[in-house]
Amino acid sequence: MEAGESVVRYEAEGGQARLIINRERARNALSPEVLHGLLEALTRAEADPAVRVVVLTGAGERVFCAGGDLGQLGGEGGFLATHEGRRAYGQLLLRLQDVRKPTVARVNGHALAGGLGLVLACDLAVAAEHAELGTPEVDVGLFPMMMMALLHRHVGRKRSLEMVLTGERLTARDALALGLLNRVVPAEGLEAAVAELVGKLAGKSQAVLALGRRAFFTAEDLPLPAALEYLSSQLSLNVLAEDAAEGISAFREKRPPKWNDR
Repeated sequence: MEAGESVVRYEAEGGQARLIINRERARNALSPEVLHGLLEALTRAEADPAVRVVVLTGAGERVFCAGGDLGQLGGEGGFLATHEGRRAYGQLLLRLQDVRKPTVARVNGHALAGGLGLVLACDLAVAAEHAELGTPEVDVGLFPMMMMALLHRHVGRKRSLEMVLTGERLTARDALALGLLNRVVPAEGLEAAVAELVGKLAGKSQAVLALGRRAFFTAEDLPLPAALEYLSSQLSLNVLAEDAAEGISAFREKRPPKWNDR
């Protein structure tokens, strides 16, 4: 990274906003500046009507994100200020789910510790086959406290505990089998695979995707009776949307729908 260059690059083109963690020499580690840069970039992408999908990736070809920056672990400004700074990571995980546009992790390389948390927080994830995913914090006397909240939502209790207790790394293929990824492709095919997925998402009603994503994440933590009651209310909202009427008309008329994103 050149002096003065942002630690988070923002590129918007072809209906997507690409958020690039730009600290290749530091293995794209999550410094406070990166966390705040990603939060600002998500707000920027959400406000841009031309952006229909958000893609998160790392600079270079070897590492997506190696997790927290151990060189800045102590922080500045005292214990409470440092604690508040760490909360920004949790805010980022929530923001990736709360943003009103689909999110895709383009896993160009290793996704470790907090970097794996970013992958899990995105809606979908496509990885190059050389990537490794894991929670190695225990090997340096730490524990993956915050990203565990997402890990156990993706894999079972025994497998989650094995990962965090042993610090093992998974190959991309093993991570795919566990449900941590949606696709694994050769490195040379990563860009095409992400573009294909982005194209599918961009072609849907953005209003319906936003409503559905919010319902999905809200219902995830509800008991079954409460989840079904809540989702019935969201279905009632859904059928009143303009794009629902358009989609049904297009289906009956055997033509592609013309979304108004309302």
